[in-house]
Amino acid sequence: MRPVDIEALTVPGILALRGDLLLTAVSRPDLKSNSYRGALRRVDPGGGGESAWTHGTKDSAPAISPDGRWVAFLRTGEGSGRAAKPQVHVMPAAGGDAKGITDLPLGAGAPVWGPDSRRIAFVARVPEPGRYGTENADGETPEPGEEAPRHITNLFYRVDDVGFLNDRPQRLFVVDAVAALGEESPAELTPLTDDRADVDHPSWTADGEQVLFTGPRDWAAEDTVRTDVYAVPSGGGEPRLLVRTLGTADRPVVAPDGSILFYGNEFPGLEDVARNTGLWQAPWPSGDEPSSPRRLTDVETVDCDNAAGAPVVVGDEVLVVVSTRGAAELRAVPLDAELAELKSLRHLMGERAAVKSFAVDGERIVAVVGTPESSGDVVLLADGEPHVLTDYSKALRDTGILPLEELNATAPDGYPVHGWVVRPAGDGPHPVVLMVHGGPFAAYEWKVFDEAQVLAAAGYAVVLGNPRGSAGYGESHGRSIVHGLGTVDADDLLALLDEALELPNLDGDRVGVMGGSYGGFMTSWLAAHHGGRFRAAWSERAVNAWDSFVGSSDIGWFFAGGYAGDDVEEQRKRSPLTYAGKIDIPFMVAHSEQDWRCPLEQAQRMYVALQQNGVAAEFLLFPGEGHELTRSGLPRHRVQRFDAVLEWWGRHL
Repeated sequence: MRPVDIEALTVPGILALRGDLLLTAVSRPDLKSNSYRGALRRVDPGGGGESAWTHGTKDSAPAISPDGRWVAFLRTGEGSGRAAKPQVHVMPAAGGDAKGITDLPLGAGAPVWGPDSRRIAFVARVPEPGRYGTENADGETPEPGEEAPRHITNLFYRVDDVGFLNDRPQRLFVVDAVAALGEESPAELTPLTDDRADVDHPSWTADGEQVLFTGPRDWAAEDTVRTDVYAVPSGGGEPRLLVRTLGTADRPVVAPDGSILFYGNEFPGLEDVARNTGLWQAPWPSGDEPSSPRRLTDVETVDCDNAAGAPVVVGDEVLVVVSTRGAAELRAVPLDAELAELKSLRHLMGERAAVKSFAVDGERIVAVVGTPESSGDVVLLADGEPHVLTDYSKALRDTGILPLEELNATAPDGYPVHGWVVRPAGDGPHPVVLMVHGGPFAAYEWKVFDEAQVLAAAGYAVVLGNPRGSAGYGESHGRSIVHGLGTVDADDLLALLDEALELPNLDGDRVGVMGGSYGGFMTSWLAAHHGGRFRAAWSERAVNAWDSFVGSSDIGWFFAGGYAGDDVEEQRKRSPLTYAGKIDIPFMVAHSEQDWRCPLEQAQRMYVALQQNGVAAEFLLFPGEGHELTRSGLPRHRVQRFDAVLEWWGRHL
């Protein structure tokens, strides 16, 4: 795989299934337009292939009405202004033209059909007048740099890759889609929630009278990362607190028995981190007081992936995606479960693979599944067996996908370490790059990873590991580095590297280390404490100094205390910048100008310290990008970054 082959990364997204109609939205990077292109595709559940369903350039988030008559989706147009924002469109399921039914300044979120097959719920950010291209009270539309100053009184006021929050709160809407189809232009919509709090994840009650959603604890009266489950009458009224959680809530749905299911984390304090996401259930409250939830899944062994979709009830079970040992598996949780362990949950699909989304219609189950040979294809579960319905990764395979070889190592304290190596073709000996993921409560997975494939195709063996601190190996595994960054996690990574270097065609004298975010932190840390193991380092979007991260990162006000503690001396002890004087290998600092997760000053401070210490340090700075450059940045920037990575390792390895 070459850098320009990112155009072959065609990835299916959200699935919609009703009867014989199975839809997915596909997306791929497009270098010519320097954007991501995609449309809805119809997949034949019978195995007859797939075909175009819509012909927009940026269509996504398909949803089929319960009666099967309509398809709603998001369409983003070209150019600028409202047309260039995702707007809800509706078209007949039998085929025909799509019509836009929203015209919101900042666009709309994914549509969710009501049980009447007429109304659609969605969330959307609503800007203050005079901001983000809207008119102010004087009828003027100020340029961004001419907008009035933001008056900020809270800590949770901005998010990376989203922007400022207080002046464009995310609010809940309901629109009569069928009525809107008969109108010449989209009607003015009134939000069902006020501007004091961001809300998310709408879903409907079976009678269509209420819309559930998640919102901040006590309606954001104080700074908090805690969220609860609320409901509001679908025709308008006061929101009501349904479930007060023990931490957070995501993707609430009403089960057939009237209870409420949701994903959630449980934590005792504000600065708690690295907690497994569980499946929870709560009764619909009988009075004015919110109900208390119970956890259906085990705290230690079950970590639900809420990004894969809301929980779905099938019979007496709930389908969820669970992360485990680099896999994302579709599992079934009994509705009457009490802290069910992973080993007791029925396995449906995803062994040594990654289920990224799923949908259910009756007893039929479809999913988007990535594998070591695929970035994602649509799979139907029939008679207990998976049947692959698409071949979106053919172009990717044609670039030459290299195998993902499993590695198991033992740390100095006897702890088991799990990972992989991707080796180039040929006899070698091949130079080696140890690659460290971000998070740290995240994981490399059993699926195609473009970063490893590009390097391996260029002749480098890539070692990928999930050391202590990673997700999917038990909550205690993830929490083992809390207030201990750079300890056992570093030991695990070096143990895995040593295991890989036992392979006969890897060159232990030509080894580099690289990573982003937490991986950038670890790259800096290893360069300082174990620099003799490496020829050079590439540290990207890194945390280098916890003291300034506290006040500059969008999540610094709670995340830094959670991982490094609140003691200033301890933060200094856990900061790679403290040990910059020990780094003496060539060192690349790569960063994005608009990174609010690990702000630019984190890179600047490390680069200046290294330069002043006489290190062969370089600084690669991407304009306009945020923290997600390598995953969703402008396609040309992604290719330019790959070119720079290959040039760097070509010089030093």
